[in-house]
Amino acid sequence: QEYTPASPSAADEIAVREADGGFNRWFLDPLFGRGYPADMVRLYARQGYLPLQGMDAWVQYGDMEIIGAPFDLLGLNYYSRSVVRSDAVPERDNLPQTEFPAPRSEWTDMDWEVYPQGLYNLLNRLHFEYRPRKIMVTENGASYSDGPDAAGRIHDVRRIDYLREHIRACYRAVQNGVPLAGYYVWSILDNFEWAKGYSQRFGMVYVDYATQQRLPKDSAYWYAQVIARNGLEVDQAGV
Repeated sequence: QEYTPASPSAADEIAVREADGGFNRWFLDPLFGRGYPADMVRLYARQGYLPLQGMDAWVQYGDMEIIGAPFDLLGLNYYSRSVVRSDAVPERDNLPQTEFPAPRSEWTDMDWEVYPQGLYNLLNRLHFEYRPRKIMVTENGASYSDGPDAAGRIHDVRRIDYLREHIRACYRAVQNGVPLAGYYVWSILDNFEWAKGYSQRFGMVYVDYATQQRLPKDSAYWYAQVIARNGLEVDQAGV
């Protein structure tokens, strides 16, 4: 997950570090042999989630060596970012907000901001901070409810735009030396989502849940062309 401070204030920077620590560093640091991040251990102990005695009370002998064993590939799921505003200080005591999400009219149907720059940022961060052997984007996509028109075509232009810009972000990261080994769209089919059931449609293929009919969306035909040419259409960016 990509986190952006809502302002340059110390309070917002701390809030971002804690959010990132719980969602990203808590898992990445041990995987790369760094152990659990000390700032988050202290925070979780103060909050009552971990014993106050220290890590010896909950980490078994040999755990960290097993967790930090070498591995071949790091998978990254990316959909959006979070603009973080601290609630540790009253709003009047914080600096004015300078970072804002895009207008909600530009968000996906999951109420997630479309922010390709976040994927670029994360890919670079993973490479330069952790140095995995290879990285793979194991999930990236958007939920839009576009359905069939009278001719049975599904013109999901927003999904095509979303995928194009995120693939372009991957390309820019590769140009920086990021060892990106692959990219997977979520998902081929509309399917059951964890907390949303069948109300969200991430697929490049439309599923009529009543009849089980499958209809490729425009994004499926577009992505087939991307695969065939092994790249995006050539434009001013050369991508």
